[in-house]
Amino acid sequence: MSLPIGVLALQGDFREHLQVFSRLGVDAVSVRTAKELGGVSGLVIPGGESTTIGKLATIFELFSPIKAAIANGLPTFGTCAGLIMLADQITGGIEGQETFGGLDVTVSRNAFGNQLDSFEADIKFKGVDHDVHAAFIRAPVITEVRTSEIRAELPDGRVVAVSQGNILGISFHPEVTGEDGVHELFLREFVK
Repeated sequence: MSLPIGVLALQGDFREHLQVFSRLGVDAVSVRTAKELGGVSGLVIPGGESTTIGKLATIFELFSPIKAAIANGLPTFGTCAGLIMLADQITGGIEGQETFGGLDVTVSRNAFGNQLDSFEADIKFKGVDHDVHAAFIRAPVITEVRTSEIRAELPDGRVVAVSQGNILGISFHPEVTGEDGVHELFLREFVK
């Protein structure tokens, strides 16, 4: 991997993702411009507020470049709001809310409730050799999976992680629980 991993740094918990890559000994940089986007080997779209991320990406003239980069094969990893931004269809969004797309799924925003309904769980994750400790914070859930591969589910069957081609999307926040396994998987299977 000659170029660093980029972390979209417009809003949300991008600092925590940068810290994970630092712990893993991987060069990672903040992405706030199209020029910075062009200099990365993969992109993380962090948790935060999906409508705000979309609006800021438009203001910073990043929306179309990100959408095009994903469509052209840039390895991309979305967590929580990042998953929403990667879904081809969403429910519970604001009117006219657009996404970068790329995952052939439907995602329901805030499916687990509000901040007070947040919880943590240990889940099996395809491609990670240990149970993943996941924090669900105002998290979305994947309600319909079409051509994407399911990577993780809760014990009740709700889908919380999928992959498709160059994209990995998850409902939860491994970066806030000290869980590095999903980032390692992204580097190993998607960025290479």
